[in-house]
Amino acid sequence: MTSRSLFADPRAVFAFATLCCLLWGSAVPAVKFGYGLIGIAPGDTASLLLFAGLRFCLAGMMLLAYGVMSGRQVALPPRRLGETALLGLGQTTLQYTCYYVGLAHTTAVKTSILSSTLVFFSVLLAHFIYTNDKLSARRALGCLIGFAGVVAVNFGTGLFDFHFSLLGEGLLLISTFAGSLAAIYGRRLSQGMDATVMTGWQLLLGGAVLTAMGVGGGGHFESFGIGAGLLIVALAAVSAVAFTLWSLLLKHNPVGSVAVYNFEIPIIGAVVSALILNESVFEWKYLVALALVSIGIWLVTTRGRAPAVSPS
Repeated sequence: MTSRSLFADPRAVFAFATLCCLLWGSAVPAVKFGYGLIGIAPGDTASLLLFAGLRFCLAGMMLLAYGVMSGRQVALPPRRLGETALLGLGQTTLQYTCYYVGLAHTTAVKTSILSSTLVFFSVLLAHFIYTNDKLSARRALGCLIGFAGVVAVNFGTGLFDFHFSLLGEGLLLISTFAGSLAAIYGRRLSQGMDATVMTGWQLLLGGAVLTAMGVGGGGHFESFGIGAGLLIVALAAVSAVAFTLWSLLLKHNPVGSVAVYNFEIPIIGAVVSALILNESVFEWKYLVALALVSIGIWLVTTRGRAPAVSPS
């Protein structure tokens, strides 16, 4: 069976997409746990960026090493390298600068739910980018319901007690918006490139910029033992596997048929956060938010005709 037929098979799409969501959802509390393990304070932005940079540089090197061992051509011509560097700046540097800083200033449960806004941003952007992927009444309703879930998760103990900070929830929303833009650009690039090589380079180049920003800002780790090293390796492997599989799924399937699985991320992330970090997931606002977000994603990503993916 060829790679193309494998990643277009509905059963394989279900298996690989669910695996990606499981990896990404579990990574949220793992990163948060890493802050405490390494000794990074929420306000130490440079050290947060250094942590992120090392993770993604290692992930990129893993994929490129795999590319060499599997006989792929990993060297890119200047034009392709420039395009991939631009993807890395958006999908890795910008997205994860906002993500790592935002996560440090809010809970992992909240982060998992807010991360689902990537689906809604993608639908809204597609309306303006693709001529035959316009925003229908059903999808508009889904976006409204999904964003209602985002609003719900920011309520405090009282009905009018609303908690939203630019350094926390604000940066997480910027992160998902940057990620949705980069995903559209990355899907276009993947049509003419090997997805594994493209992902490896964008992670390595984007991670290198994050690392440089962290080192330049005086980033450091208070404590770095075997446990911290293993955690970074594990997180790098998560990124390498999940980004590559997701890129391959998007390359061989309509966007909507893959994006529908994103509803699993906030649920997995919230449950794992509750287990690992002892964060409460049974507060009314989290349960309402998870329900609204899941309904919203289902509405915007399921319809009778598969969404088109050809740009105008």
